[in-house]
Amino acid sequence: MRRAPRATSRRKGARRGPASAAAALTAPVEDYLKAVYELERAGEPASTTDLAARLGVAPASVTGMVRRLAAQGLLTHERYRGVRLTVPGRKAALLTIRRHRVIETWLVQSLGYRWDEVHEEAERLEHAASENFIDRLAAAIGEPTVDPHGAPIPSREGAVTELQFRTLAEVPAGTVAEVMHVADEDPALLRYLADLAITPGCRVRVLDHAPFGGPISLEVGKRTRAIGPALAGRVLVRGG
Repeated sequence: MRRAPRATSRRKGARRGPASAAAALTAPVEDYLKAVYELERAGEPASTTDLAARLGVAPASVTGMVRRLAAQGLLTHERYRGVRLTVPGRKAALLTIRRHRVIETWLVQSLGYRWDEVHEEAERLEHAASENFIDRLAAAIGEPTVDPHGAPIPSREGAVTELQFRTLAEVPAGTVAEVMHVADEDPALLRYLADLAITPGCRVRVLDHAPFGGPISLEVGKRTRAIGPALAGRVLVRGG
């Protein structure tokens, strides 16, 4: 009796379609794409030197990875003009950022983490979580639109609206501003700001800018605080 032919499985290393390729991205690849996205947000193409510094790796390693990701169609690289994400590369970066920020929000809302504790946890978990899991997690915590640090959470489709805010250091004396976002990479900075009650959603009145780079006096709630211009430059606000 003649046997029916068996279905053959796709051999290891065979080319996949776009959807499965996106799902197969490794943690280092996702970290590179995120780094390029964040550097592009600053308004300039990412250089290999910038990427090496941000990721803590050797420039030679960055060069090799950039070539690999360019071959996969996730970014472009032109000599002297830097690295830029392609449309698929940007979507992959934003989906990774979505996972990170949803996890951070879940850790704060559901597990009682402080905002200075969640970045490293989310860095570890973001690469293991599936998009389906993240969608269910987001639904379970009320579909948040920003993370605990005020950063926007990209949509399920990998889209985001990055609003432009001024820094607290730029707000003139005598005006009120609302804190919108603080970068999450420095736990000590976040703890210090929390001690000063300067967190996303709070309103601050700028009382005075001391001359020659001196401290900035603020009214936060009913208390007067003073912070340096460098720290104020890392707090993004609306208004003022």
